[in-house]
Amino acid sequence: MTQGIIQKSDIQFYAVGGSVRDTLLGLPRTDRDWVVTGATPDIMLSLGFKQVGRSFPVFLHPVTKEEYALARKERKTGPGYRGFSVAFGPEVSLEEDLYRRDLTINAMAMNRDGRLIDPIQGQRDLERRQLRHVSEAFAEDPLRVLRVARFQAHLYHLGFTIAPETMAMMTDLSMRGELKTLSPERIWQETERALNTNNPETYFSVLHQCNALEILFPELAKLIDQTQPIQYHPEGDAWQHTLEVLSQASNLSTDPLVRFAALTHDLGKGVTPKEQLPHHRGHDRHGVERIQSMSQRLCIPGRFRYLAMQTARFHMVIHQLPNLRPKTILKLLESMHAFHETDSLDRLLIVCQADRWRRTGSFFPQEEAKALLHACLKAAQSCDAAPLHDQGLRGAALGKALWQKRTQAIKKTLVSFFSDKPQNEGVYVS
Repeated sequence: MTQGIIQKSDIQFYAVGGSVRDTLLGLPRTDRDWVVTGATPDIMLSLGFKQVGRSFPVFLHPVTKEEYALARKERKTGPGYRGFSVAFGPEVSLEEDLYRRDLTINAMAMNRDGRLIDPIQGQRDLERRQLRHVSEAFAEDPLRVLRVARFQAHLYHLGFTIAPETMAMMTDLSMRGELKTLSPERIWQETERALNTNNPETYFSVLHQCNALEILFPELAKLIDQTQPIQYHPEGDAWQHTLEVLSQASNLSTDPLVRFAALTHDLGKGVTPKEQLPHHRGHDRHGVERIQSMSQRLCIPGRFRYLAMQTARFHMVIHQLPNLRPKTILKLLESMHAFHETDSLDRLLIVCQADRWRRTGSFFPQEEAKALLHACLKAAQSCDAAPLHDQGLRGAALGKALWQKRTQAIKKTLVSFFSDKPQNEGVYVS
């Protein structure tokens, strides 16, 4: 519809950013973003585009719904990532738009014929597997610290590293307090994106390297140098353990809820007094409190918060599953809302499997743990409350009787499940 009009005008359309980068790397193409030169908002609207941008004009294509932004320039006018003035119009060139971007590998464009426009040698840095800032203007936007950490997590499996001079600028931004100007929503937005990358643990490792972790995620920073019992944790302190569990959980699941729960499962170890180390008694309870506090501060969505808190609360229970009493298992099933849906329970088991990875000692296999808990759940669900109701039981008395009935059903399931299995020797302790 609009192609004939576009060909007759001076308007040019260029794919930019991540889609160009990932195409050159041979990765699955992300959603394409476009830059438009030679146009005005009125022209874009006349071509059928719908305007959605507020601070500067961004438009949605009438058919593909992809984003098209007018080429623009930025000038620093105040502190923080919002302290910019934006200039746009038909006089702004593609090269000017590319020079305002964060990394050279994100500052490439491609026209509709597939010709690459690369004024800042982004393709060279792709070949060198290096993340490098475009210009000194990188230091004007603290959000770029998180973005670079996310890109490193996204591309780590391809051998990418951060250029030393770029890491130095990220560290300087952290030390100058610029990160404190970031809104909780933007911090979480970048973090959630990082949780969906190939190596989300790299995101947090980079933040630690540039001194941003203690500013953005002080609860995680508290895990550094918190020692653990060496017989169960040969990898070292609670911080290294957390990174390894997150890495292993990411190998087991692409679900960001699982990955966030893995990241925070031992958050309570950060408040263990030094005189009690290397043991962390009560870290499950403290972890729930720390997750609640962090979630409120960063406006973390409830679905992430719920699974993380339940994982912190129950991961030690899962590790001791063969030795649990029936009423403890019933309490676990009820707390995980397993009578209504089992997704949360299954996600918890994945995190526990990752938590056991590389640990010494005897552990109940995750596959058997899942089979046992689902068998217990099925047994408890089979308990009908109608006969109890017919006996005249109501209210608390009915609830107590149903609880006892379900407990007995679970007990029978446990006896049957373990009757032909050797007794486990030892359980995981932290």
